[in-house]
Amino acid sequence: MRESLDRNDGSDTGEQCDVIAATRHWLEVAVIGLNLCPFAKAVHVKRQIRYVVTQASSTSELLAVLRDEMFLLAKTDANEIDTTLLIHPQALTDFIDYTTFLRQADRLLRKEGLEGVLQIASFHPAYEFAGSDPDDIENCSNRSPFPMLHLLREDSIERAVAAFADAGEIYERNIETLRRLGHTGWQRLFMQDPV
Repeated sequence: MRESLDRNDGSDTGEQCDVIAATRHWLEVAVIGLNLCPFAKAVHVKRQIRYVVTQASSTSELLAVLRDEMFLLAKTDANEIDTTLLIHPQALTDFIDYTTFLRQADRLLRKEGLEGVLQIASFHPAYEFAGSDPDDIENCSNRSPFPMLHLLREDSIERAVAAFADAGEIYERNIETLRRLGHTGWQRLFMQDPV
């Protein structure tokens, strides 16, 4: 699996490796293990996920890293990097601040002419869907170990959705899976070894 560490800020790469390991574990036991995203396994197995850990602590620093990663993904062959997880443990740890930033991230995507080429999906340790309570188990489908921005290629999404007949039912199926699992089951997932 490709692991990219943002070393421009002089941060401890040992800590960054720990962040990647925790993120990979979450991906393997929750996202793939529970089949929350039926498209994740293929890019994981093919080692086409780019993991980037940044120590950016401000929105302006994070926007600069995001811009660089958007252009890198857009210009790189999908067989080499199909998707990027931009993990930012030091920035936007408050979920409200994070959701505000997502509007800035989408504006950046449009400004740089990458709308329709890339898409940004959101994951956060305190993720809450609109209209849900903080303790609702369905929020766990988008709860990651650290705040992160998931950069996806629009054409890869279209191919995956076309190949998956029930793509529109993924959200409902995830809610059912998570409700059956419950909070205790969700916590137990992270005590096991990755798949």
